[in-house]
Amino acid sequence: MKDGLNFLHMDLDAFFASVEELDNPNLKGHPMVVGGRSERGIITTANYEARKYGLHSAMPIFMAKKLCPNIIIVPTRHERYEKKSREVFKIISKYSTLIEKMSIDEACLDISHLEKDPVKLAREIQMEVFKKTGLTLSIGISYNKSLAKLASDWNKPRGIFVIRKEMIPRILENLPVEKISGVGEKTKEKLNSFGVYKVRDLLQLKKPLLKKQFGKLGEVIYDRARGVDNRKVDNSKVRKSLGIERTFPRDISSMKELMGYVKDFSKQLSQDLKDRKIMGKTISIKLKFNNFETITRSMTLDNASDDFREIYLKSSYLIRNVDINRPVRLLGISSSNLTNADFTQISIWDYPKK
Repeated sequence: MKDGLNFLHMDLDAFFASVEELDNPNLKGHPMVVGGRSERGIITTANYEARKYGLHSAMPIFMAKKLCPNIIIVPTRHERYEKKSREVFKIISKYSTLIEKMSIDEACLDISHLEKDPVKLAREIQMEVFKKTGLTLSIGISYNKSLAKLASDWNKPRGIFVIRKEMIPRILENLPVEKISGVGEKTKEKLNSFGVYKVRDLLQLKKPLLKKQFGKLGEVIYDRARGVDNRKVDNSKVRKSLGIERTFPRDISSMKELMGYVKDFSKQLSQDLKDRKIMGKTISIKLKFNNFETITRSMTLDNASDDFREIYLKSSYLIRNVDINRPVRLLGISSSNLTNADFTQISIWDYPKK
């Protein structure tokens, strides 16, 4: 009996760190993080040994070193992670045609059309992914998307957890309020200011009050705290943009040095677009100065492109038209308004030279 358990949420365990351990087994058993090596860098992923020291994603590297002086820091390799992600998604696509990819290491499957017991199906997926990729994942099973996602985090790593209707709301009551899908940092802080720290506190608030304070989101979190979520798996989502963004080890004051990075980032972005067989029609740059002021500028092309020269020229133009009178802390270059590269269009570079 499936008991309406039609949603399966999979989440790869410490994905970036696990890939690094897979490629370099000497890292296993040691506290290790993936992220920027400079003092300004942040942790992208921490392995489970590092998490024992309180290290977590988005933590600054300087803080991580204080908590764990012997931490191993491995630089990110996005192309490698993308490749392993594709391997995993190729495997899970055999189990359901209704898959919503939520991130590089996370997806929700609608299994309502399958007869197989959900727990047995989850174990089968775990085993096949591990056998073919060497990676482990945790799987949550429930009767809606938000609860399946919550369940996938329950028994990490390599866990399987089921949340059934009869377990609601009791199983949620002692959880921190931010565990409810839709409650981000700002919403959490505002709820905390009302004395709401646990889900049981949230359950005491009336829907009109939450709606008044948070608008439509208030109604959403009111429902989800009670296990109500009518969303379906959406497999129509497409990437909106693709970009390269880095915080420099030190502030950049030289325009010549900055333009060197613009050239490097443009090459990386061009290659990423070509690897994914997509093209972009809008080029954007992002600059963060040493006083943390951030500016963005964009330019729309006549035709979508993945060409390095076009990306570089447009990015250079945008940056040279910014009044850069302070050292630059961060640079980003991105492409948006994406389209499939199969629908190729003639750009100025395709015209024969006279």
